[in-house]
Amino acid sequence: MLNKKKEHPKEKSKLHPRNKNRERYDFKLLVETCAALAPFVILNKYEDESIDFANPDAVKMLNKALLMHHYGLCDWDIPANYLCPPIPGRADYIHHIADLLRQNNYGKIPMGNKFTCVDIGVGANCIYPIIGNNEYGWSFIGSDIDPIAIQSAENIIHSNPSLQGNVKCVLQENPKDYFYGVIPKDGFVDLSICNPPFHASAKDALEGSMRKTRNLSSEGITKPNLNFGGQSNELWCDGGEERFVRNMINQSKKFSKSCFWFSTLISKESNLKSVYQALTEANAVKIETLPMGQGNKKSRIVAWTFLSKEEQQKWKNVKWNNQAVKK
Repeated sequence: MLNKKKEHPKEKSKLHPRNKNRERYDFKLLVETCAALAPFVILNKYEDESIDFANPDAVKMLNKALLMHHYGLCDWDIPANYLCPPIPGRADYIHHIADLLRQNNYGKIPMGNKFTCVDIGVGANCIYPIIGNNEYGWSFIGSDIDPIAIQSAENIIHSNPSLQGNVKCVLQENPKDYFYGVIPKDGFVDLSICNPPFHASAKDALEGSMRKTRNLSSEGITKPNLNFGGQSNELWCDGGEERFVRNMINQSKKFSKSCFWFSTLISKESNLKSVYQALTEANAVKIETLPMGQGNKKSRIVAWTFLSKEEQQKWKNVKWNNQAVKK
């Protein structure tokens, strides 16, 4: 017996208003953009078009179709077993951080490739640079400790003329470094972003995958695949998200005059107290917390700057407001 047809809202209201993924996936349009998605489109238990979200190949093809349809890519691919992130949540980070820039820049979002953003942990997927460059024209420096991830990101750049000259990849040879070797010596960047490893151990990461499996089973997927993608450095690190971010904050102090805004995603609300404490100890001049929500999941961005009000004013007037801006 079929389940009763489920009524869906026209828009995912918890996503940012500028997020191109607010509406339900239109698989007809996505298949028109990316024909390779067609074999993966199925009818779910509510007789709605969908994909098997427990199938890594189906998820990867959906991502490719979304990136081609909404963000103008010609091609996109990642190696097997590498993280294939959900596009809507990544887009929300970019839009929320753009709003922070606007609130601190006379109501205008800096636009164009003179605005430079560092993506700490760009990954094999290169998602943040793709979205940030398409939406706001920003240039990116993407760093990663994994040479395979860097090669994959470079392949994506070379396959898409819109990214060429706007995204540069850097292999971070010291896993303990965040900004050394990434921010150019005697150079300046406007923003840093990061989606830190969430788990504190391989065991925690496996348990997280098991929870996803149980959730998919409750949605009627009887044989979910445990492989959701992600190398160890993408999923976990010693001390998890909390220690990773505290270390980043400590290092950011040494680049206090080289970057206007530092930022990171914080998935666990319980980590905020420790993060705020580290920022206070580092003498951050200004701290902002930007709430985000996708479905039942809540997260937030924490951003900070070490620049004085006078330094902020000079930076904006000289660098941001001598280029294209978006209200």
